[in-house]
Amino acid sequence: MCGIIGCAGVRDTVPSLLEGLRRLEYRGYDSAGIAVLDGDGIGRRRVKGKIRDLDEEIRLHPLAGDCGIGHTRWATHGRPSEDNAHPHTDCSGTIALVHNGIVENYWSLKERLRGEGHVFRTETDTEVIVHLVEKHFRGSLEDAVRAAVGELEGAFAVACISSRDPGKIVVARNGPPAVVGLGSGETFISSDITPLLHHTRRVSYMSDGEIAVLTPSGARFTTFAGAPVEKAVETLDWEPAMIEKRGFEHFMAKEIFEQADVVRDTLKSRVSLESGRVFLDDIGIGQDVFRETTRVVLIACGTSYHAGLVGKYLLETLAHIPVDVEYASELRSRDFVMDRGTLVLGISQSGETADTLAALRATRDKARAVLAVTNNINSSMARGADGVLDLHAGPEIGVAATKTFVGQMAALALFALAFAQARGALGAEDGLALVQEFQRVPHKMDLVLGRAADIERAARRYLGCEHYLFLGRWINFPIALEGALKLKEISYTHAEGYAGGEMKHGPIALIDEGMTTLAIVPRDRVYEKMLANISEVQARSGRILAVAFEGDDKARAVAEEVFPIPETNQLFTPFLTILPLQLFAYYSAAAKGFDVDQPRNLAKSVTVE
Repeated sequence: MCGIIGCAGVRDTVPSLLEGLRRLEYRGYDSAGIAVLDGDGIGRRRVKGKIRDLDEEIRLHPLAGDCGIGHTRWATHGRPSEDNAHPHTDCSGTIALVHNGIVENYWSLKERLRGEGHVFRTETDTEVIVHLVEKHFRGSLEDAVRAAVGELEGAFAVACISSRDPGKIVVARNGPPAVVGLGSGETFISSDITPLLHHTRRVSYMSDGEIAVLTPSGARFTTFAGAPVEKAVETLDWEPAMIEKRGFEHFMAKEIFEQADVVRDTLKSRVSLESGRVFLDDIGIGQDVFRETTRVVLIACGTSYHAGLVGKYLLETLAHIPVDVEYASELRSRDFVMDRGTLVLGISQSGETADTLAALRATRDKARAVLAVTNNINSSMARGADGVLDLHAGPEIGVAATKTFVGQMAALALFALAFAQARGALGAEDGLALVQEFQRVPHKMDLVLGRAADIERAARRYLGCEHYLFLGRWINFPIALEGALKLKEISYTHAEGYAGGEMKHGPIALIDEGMTTLAIVPRDRVYEKMLANISEVQARSGRILAVAFEGDDKARAVAEEVFPIPETNQLFTPFLTILPLQLFAYYSAAAKGFDVDQPRNLAKSVTVE
């Protein structure tokens, strides 16, 4: 989604704004721009394209100032173009504004403002906001912004400057995230924390319905109605080095190779290798809730939905409880039935996914409790839930989720173990064996990642394949879905994920020499059935790749290429089977020369509907 950066300081802010925009590139965008108060008015530079294009525009046409705002735009209203790029200005050119979100009543506002004499120059919904600020301006930018947002319907985060009320940035939030960074002699606003880490670790998270006024000396917060708000100042524990590539060509590669450590960090201090007990005392929901729950509902979108499916199989197997997994966008549109015995888990790496937040709000008053599973414990989802299960994954910059997916699976596996233990569904001996094997999983993940060169060679050999069918059963069916999604997201290759047993119900008609099937075949409860599926593909001249346990001669007999993984308990196979699929997608995209970290048309966090 769109990214916002702003800085009110005592030095030239242009380098800080450009660096901040570079840190926001991973969110996905098609145009970019900045505006600064330069002493004589507002200087503005915008481009269709990347931050490097904006750099060049500023090199050719320099500007400087000690207070400014910047933006990366992901087109919603209006095509990608320089005219539609933010920041937008009012008729007089004395007010500039950036916006993340969607103004649902923009057309009626635009028609009214046109009738009042305002001249519109873009196709965007954002432009109505800056004209509303202009309309209400009486000398105080804060008052004008407050009046303007009172007329808006929809989701928005805006940051605004004016040469008629200089030295400050006024920010308003209602939906999309906004984080205030408190530095020494400078104050920042950003859509997330990654641009702030190189300047400060002291932050305050804005809530919906709040306005912030930023000056070099700090920030002051009020509600939309004008009531003062005392905000907590938190200290970030992420290091700036965590958002660097560390020698990898792409962030996605770095994040794939960090996944074993993500599982280690998730397990750290949460399990006993002597008793097999799992300790989730820090999540904010007690064991009484676990015992009283009669049904679990997991709500998510995209990759998080696939992690939720893995969680469903874990919970059903270990705790013997009914579990549903729901697309957040679909649940909102249904007459969803839920009783007070339902425990709801919302899954979102950012904690700001608009559909997931809306779905959780819809279920909040119906459920026994709501637990947020997220990589951002200060997110809107975390703050609105009864408890939080932290992923401990660290910053993820690549748009296509990898380590947060594995972090979600690890967190859900711990949750399933703790949930089953609290309900007496998992015996002490079985629990100990599972926890001890879970502790060995990160080392086995490292072994798979150590064979990345073999997977890269295979990806290059199959670059000419244009169609893929990913097959998996039971707990690896979600991995088939996720593997297909990764290949689609970053290499722009047609791929479909299916449950192995569903192949005969349609997809088998597509099998021929031009279709490559990637089968996930660990020796688990559905092993023989998956081998039968592969044989059916082989009989129709389809090409076959397989992910299988080391030394599996049956898989090697039917597949052109096998990506071996170490043996592990069948419940933990997804942590190993996903790795070759992520690497295959990554190396395929990289070999084609695509922008792996910022694939076209995608955004890291979908914060608007």
